[in-house]
Amino acid sequence: MSERAAPFYCPYCGDEDLRPSEASEGSHGAWECAACNRAFQLKFLGLLAQGLQRHDAGGKQI
Repeated sequence: MSERAAPFYCPYCGDEDLRPSEASEGSHGAWECAACNRAFQLKFLGLLAQGLQRHDAGGKQI
């Protein structure tokens, strides 16, 4: 698995013509949209401490 997350579409305009951005030095993981001429970055924040818990299993709750 790659360390770089690849977006499927631009979060601003929805276009799929994206290219990795190499314009500035500190922009690791940045992407450029050719349609709206914007740059953006994806960032993984981390895992939730408890994760998702669903309480719709049915039956009586204890």
